[in-house]
Parts: sequence; C-alpha cells; structure tokens
Amino acid sequence: MVVDPRFSDGKDADALRTIGEVARALGIKQHVLRYWEQQFPMLKPLKRSGGRRYYRPEDIRIVDTIDRLVNREGYTLKGARLALSGGKAAAAEAPPATTARGDGDTHPAGDIVPQLRAIRSRLAAALER
Repeated sequence: MVVDPRFSDGKDADALRTIGEVARALGIKQHVLRYWEQQFPMLKPLKRSGGRRYYRPEDIRIVDTIDRLVNREGYTLKGARLALSGGKAAAAEAPPATTARGDGDTHPAGDIVPQLRAIRSRLAAALER
C-alpha cells in the first residue's frame, strides 16, 4: 500500500493514526472529525481506553471523501451521507460538478457565482423601479 504524501510521519501506510494526526494531515479540525463521526454512521474509528480515537486507512478514506463532497463539491451533510451510503461517492476523484445553463450548455459549478451576482443585480434593479 502506498503511503499518502500528506502523512509524512514515517508510519506504515496501514498504521493507525490518532485524530490529531488525521486532522493535521487533512487540514480538518478535530471537533469537525468528531462531529462527522456522529453524522456519518460508516465513519467509526477505533476507540481505546479513555476514548482515544485511532483512524484506520479506510476511516481516513471516508473522511477524505466526506471532505471532498462537503467542502469542494458543495454537498450538504445529508446529501454526502446519502452519496456515501449509496456508494455513489466511492470514486477517489469525481469529475467536476457541472450545472446546466439556459442555453443547454454546461459549465463548471464554480462559475455560478458570477451568474448569481448578475441575477442579484437584476433583481435589485427591478425592485428599484
């Protein structure tokens, strides 16, 4: 198994990692990881004496997928939970999300912000009339 480059701690790829190690490597706060454990039943790190959490490689993959769905693809927690439970989010890299424009063409979902600003401006102008 290949060691994820984000984990430069010298441990084997199959080694258990603490919540602090996972949080640092993935850039996710520890309290968010604990909250995600409550929201995503498939995320179950091992808990040892004193409640200390140890994340297995499969737990880390789930956390990484949740992070991608929620923070990069814009899923709600409920939507991400449904995607994970349905196996639709299992791909390591999903294609960029697209949205349909009125002309039938598609564009990356990240381009929607300028369109939303334009709509807001038109609505504000309409209210001023």
